[in-house]
Amino acid sequence: MRILKVLVVVMGIMLIGGFAVLVAVIAGRLSYKGGAPRTFATAIDIPRGARIEAMATGADRLVLDVVLPEGGRHLLVIDLTTGARLGIVELRTTP
Repeated sequence: MRILKVLVVVMGIMLIGGFAVLVAVIAGRLSYKGGAPRTFATAIDIPRGARIEAMATGADRLVLDVVLPEGGRHLLVIDLTTGARLGIVELRTTP
């Protein structure tokens, strides 16, 4: 019976401590203002007549789905930390 009382007290302390940590983490994240938004002085060149049909982002990448005027498609990969073009993936239809 004594062991049961000790376990109940220990679990109660752990429950209160865990709740306190959870409240502290939530309060810390809500009070974080973050830095100023980044802006780039870089331009992204796409061919004349092309249009951006879709965009997708990852942790530090932006992928643009570019539809070319002649009907082809490219995926343009851009690094979000620097604004630099990382590469182009040409999409082709299978015969």
